[in-house]
Amino acid sequence: MSNRSAYAATLHIRDHCLCLHAQRAARALSRQFDEAFRPLGITSGQFSLMNSLNRPEPPAIGAVASLLAMDRSTVTANLKPLERMGLVTVTVDPDDRRGRRAALTDAGRVLLAKATPIWTAEHGRVEAELGRDADDLRAGLRGVA
Repeated sequence: MSNRSAYAATLHIRDHCLCLHAQRAARALSRQFDEAFRPLGITSGQFSLMNSLNRPEPPAIGAVASLLAMDRSTVTANLKPLERMGLVTVTVDPDDRRGRRAALTDAGRVLLAKATPIWTAEHGRVEAELGRDADDLRAGLRGVA
């Protein structure tokens, strides 16, 4: 393959690769939401993780991993800073002593309650920019996930 044709392939991938465009969009959205959550001392990823724990009963780590499309070890690693901040507890699963369950603390629920209106406002801005395309984008992303 000549340098010219290799570069043409690179340009084609740059312009058409769904994975590349999804990654770029995800990074841009993460930065936008990270900035919005900065006054609360959390990131967009931490908000999503805390939101996934906002259930009547503490979920198993595997259930959280499934919801967030992450490995269980990655979820566990991402819970540690939230534990140190006093926002989350991780306990042994009473139904399976090998597993763990994660729950929001009272402080975690308070912070999540403060963060949710920030998410609502920021998300509203993003949806307004997308217009009618927001529903199509959401449906397409769900189809891929």
